[in-house]
Amino acid sequence: MNSIESTNYFGISRQIVMTILACWMSLASANADEQAAAEPELSEAAALERSQEIGVRQRAIEEMQSEFGVYNPVLVEAYADFGKYYYDLGDYTSAVELYDSALQIARISNGLYSEQQLPVLDQLIDSNKQLNDWQAVDKIEHLRYHIGSRLYKVDDDRFLAAATQYGDWKLRVVRENLLELNSRGLSSETEDLSRFYGRVIADIELQTDTTQEELLQMIYGKSLADLALTRIIAATPYTAFQGTVSQYVYETRCQNVVNSQGQLVRQCINVQVENPRYRQSQQDAKDIAIGQYAREVTRSIDKLQAIATQSQSLTIEQRQALESHIGELQTESTLLLRSARRRVLF
Repeated sequence: MNSIESTNYFGISRQIVMTILACWMSLASANADEQAAAEPELSEAAALERSQEIGVRQRAIEEMQSEFGVYNPVLVEAYADFGKYYYDLGDYTSAVELYDSALQIARISNGLYSEQQLPVLDQLIDSNKQLNDWQAVDKIEHLRYHIGSRLYKVDDDRFLAAATQYGDWKLRVVRENLLELNSRGLSSETEDLSRFYGRVIADIELQTDTTQEELLQMIYGKSLADLALTRIIAATPYTAFQGTVSQYVYETRCQNVVNSQGQLVRQCINVQVENPRYRQSQQDAKDIAIGQYAREVTRSIDKLQAIATQSQSLTIEQRQALESHIGELQTESTLLLRSARRRVLF
């Protein structure tokens, strides 16, 4: 991407950046004044010191922009450090604004897939978590994994770390429904997560000599995703599933009628009616879906049991924790399948 394309990508010109910066500095000063007023316990000397520190940092950024330009990579660290200062003060909104500025400059100056973005993205994730802005966290986590998957090959430990971080986040999303999805959306999100775990685990096992112990967290995460999906499917009415046979069939209905010549004749027509087997096929489709993901849970449990039995690198505490996780998975999986067979959940 050349410089013109980068500028168009963000929709930012030098003049606009300077205007935004001026507005932001005004807002930052106002935020600092409001925060000082809201904290009566803060001494006048401490408030003055804080205000002076903010002023010094603002002027330093202005000088850097004047000397190096508004997109120079040196500004990434300056904005990030300023964001960390606000983060430590507990002003997470201002911290997010500064980290966003650092990220935009990093993407323009170093490219869309630069390693320099990763620590800034981590800081953005942490700050947005403090604000409970889960939609923003989700988008940034996705961007972070996307960049990591472009930067690192499958046989790089940093790829596994990026995939594990993303999987852990999405697992929290579906278990706590942080994005406030409806049942269909939550089911789709969980299914995507299961596929993600399966794809990454298969790629790593195929292309690297990574041990099962190193994949332990990913395998456990997949088992939790599949268990969550099994739970969602079991709680979904069977009428929400697409049946395995046609919903409608035609049947012939006949009756005697008098024709125009006054003669009694038999007249037949084809009428579309609901297939009497369709409802049962919907239940069958639900049972198939439950069975599919229950089997996935079982496969993960088998892998986890193999690690617990054969691993020579696990500590006693790690082995005990793993065996406890396996027991929990087995218990919940068994209860879910038992409830599904009784068909009391629909």
